[in-house]
Amino acid sequence: MVYRTLARIALLLALTPISATPVLAQAKDSVVATATPDTAAQTTTRATPIATVYPAEAAGDGAVSAGYAIARWAENWTRYRDPALRDDPLDRLKFIPIAGRDDVYLTLSGEIRGRVDTVTNPGARDAEKIRQRELRLFAGGDLHLGSHVRLYGELAHGGVAGDRATQAGANMRNTLIVQQAFAEVSTALDGGDVGVRYGRQIFADGPGVLVSQGDAGNIQVVLNGARGWAHLGSVRADVFDLHFTRYGTGGTGDDRVDHARRFSGVTTGVVLPQTWFGGSKLYLEPFAWRLRRDAVTFGSDTAREARRFYGLRLWGDAGRVTLDWSANRQSGRFGPRAIDAWQVFAAQTVRLGDAGTSPRIGLHVDYGSGGGAYRNGSLHNAAAPVLDGGYFSYQDAFSPTNFVAVAPNFTLSPITRLRLTVEAQRVWRAKVDDAVYAASGRAYAGTQSVRGTHVADVARAQLVWSVAPRVSITGRYEHLIARSVLTRSGFDNSDCLSGWISMKL
Repeated sequence: MVYRTLARIALLLALTPISATPVLAQAKDSVVATATPDTAAQTTTRATPIATVYPAEAAGDGAVSAGYAIARWAENWTRYRDPALRDDPLDRLKFIPIAGRDDVYLTLSGEIRGRVDTVTNPGARDAEKIRQRELRLFAGGDLHLGSHVRLYGELAHGGVAGDRATQAGANMRNTLIVQQAFAEVSTALDGGDVGVRYGRQIFADGPGVLVSQGDAGNIQVVLNGARGWAHLGSVRADVFDLHFTRYGTGGTGDDRVDHARRFSGVTTGVVLPQTWFGGSKLYLEPFAWRLRRDAVTFGSDTAREARRFYGLRLWGDAGRVTLDWSANRQSGRFGPRAIDAWQVFAAQTVRLGDAGTSPRIGLHVDYGSGGGAYRNGSLHNAAAPVLDGGYFSYQDAFSPTNFVAVAPNFTLSPITRLRLTVEAQRVWRAKVDDAVYAASGRAYAGTQSVRGTHVADVARAQLVWSVAPRVSITGRYEHLIARSVLTRSGFDNSDCLSGWISMKL
């Protein structure tokens, strides 16, 4: 029954006219999230230049482009209450009234994504290239029972074929998983709302490099537990207590709550005055988190880790500048040892014209402390709760642990709906007596024992064609040039070529 439903979704997507609705002029930037001004959500007087209703784009539910979001429950399709606004048959599935009431309705969602990845010298070792074909299938339902209660459920399938397909992790190869399933209760307040959500859910609140949804995989990163929020005018606070999911590869019965990994804390937000910098839309977000993992390896030690994050994020638009800056200090314990680590991420782009499709030049500078993994005393290795490895390398070659990088980039739209970003990145390590680390947390063997700081140079390009709001095609290429730290440890250059087409309901 499930596969029959997924097949029907695929057929409907294939038959939908791809030019039914205009696409946004500018989609999410490949390096920095673009905050689109929403003056209706803000006042314009100098006395009260702050939001009267907290902007949905900054509510901690992830980015939305052309109405579609990574977390599908973050989408708002209530405009389809009006049949005149429905452009094609699939629009009817986004708002299905129940019992003749407009406040009781069902929204259906889905995605089909086909992807091909090719990597030469995988793991930066001299080895046979690997090529894999991947398939992602999602199907979800969002049931609103009046203004205060919501039920959301989502099934997913991940398939892999090609070289080393049998070695693929459960986030890539999974027969069927209940990817999300939660109940939510909320109520509106003057200028905002409060609510609580309980169950399995995506988490997207905070700097994207630290709390990725794992969208590169067929199965997303989902957590289990409770999240509550209060959004009141120009301020918000979100609290959460979640456990990760331990995925199986079979049916829906083998995906369990992983009690060995717990993530909890609070993220707050403030809408800064719109009049700053001659016109802006900026958000300041302090956060305090705790990550507990029962078995983590650094160097030759495996121990229980209780890591605390105290950080601050500033992001949004200021005139032609789009920025995403964050810094965090990490403390806690790794077994009997103290943790003392830092991370800083500063990404920004400048639009070279007034139009949203004007070219952009950008730069991101990133730092993650290192040291102590192969010595006694405090551990200075920084970490991330759910790392976005693709931010640092399309082939997940690096993580912000013992890491320093500078990456200038350039983005242009040569034709409507087509966006090209090219980037050059130089990578060093922060401490010479510590290893270089991949996105998986794996240390490049032997790098802790060689001299030098220059790790690699990386050239990469991404091309995104937004064919229609429901259909996009993406291509990526990355060339990694191993430098002294890697070459002295026996590692080599590597290339990664990826392409995928995504069709969404």
